[in-house]
Amino acid sequence: MKIVFLTGSHPRHAYMARQLATTGFLQGLVIEQREEHMLAPPAGLPAATQALFVKHFQDRADTEEKFFGVDNALPDKVEHMTTAAERLNGPEVQTFIARHSPDLLLSYGVHKLSAETLAYAKGEKWNIHGGLSPWYRGAITHFWPHYLLEPQMTGMTIHELAEHIDAGDVVHQVSAPMVRGDGVHDSACRAVLACANELPLLVQQLAAGRPVIKRQHRTSGRIWRVQDWQPAHLHVVYEFYGNRIVDAYLDGKLGQSRPDLHRQFDIE
Repeated sequence: MKIVFLTGSHPRHAYMARQLATTGFLQGLVIEQREEHMLAPPAGLPAATQALFVKHFQDRADTEEKFFGVDNALPDKVEHMTTAAERLNGPEVQTFIARHSPDLLLSYGVHKLSAETLAYAKGEKWNIHGGLSPWYRGAITHFWPHYLLEPQMTGMTIHELAEHIDAGDVVHQVSAPMVRGDGVHDSACRAVLACANELPLLVQQLAAGRPVIKRQHRTSGRIWRVQDWQPAHLHVVYEFYGNRIVDAYLDGKLGQSRPDLHRQFDIE
């Protein structure tokens, strides 16, 4: 069993790579250099919105440091290469994939892989998506469940790579545990943590030849675009709810529905 993992450069991506490496099957690692955690606020924002923008992204960096560390250490003895978004589907990455001939090509936190690039891998091809598909497909999908007052829908989906965004058959899903006091970034990190900790079990199931049952999407859901998000959305999360939307859920002040997760196994 050989795995090539294409991932981003943030702490959550490095943690996922380290967990995947515990299987002993990770042969190659492609790291796409992502944007800095601390983004500059857009020009022309009202002062209050600008302050929330800075707070939101500083909290993201601080929370990822708390959950995943800061050293971004890569797994030992795994060949790796770094690339930029514009070269992700270029010949260097394609040659790297072909040379390792993976039984599983896995991606997480990188831009869309082209059909040409995917063709260099002959085995299974899966993506780890930060959001519960089909309800939260696309971009910024750990923010919207809190904004829409359903924090229990914060989660992760492992699915087959397909032509359309986050549209492939679902392999496995996890949801973030609801922990009192958590804010939007805490829930996002707990979802990533849960997925990373279950990923080795899923890989072992595939490597052992045990059936991996996949589920087609029963609805098209919604694809969230980057441009759907506006800094003004932060006022609802931070000012109206004080970034304690999980607490409101736990106190029964919000809807109590639970996501219909597709899972290969359950953890005691």
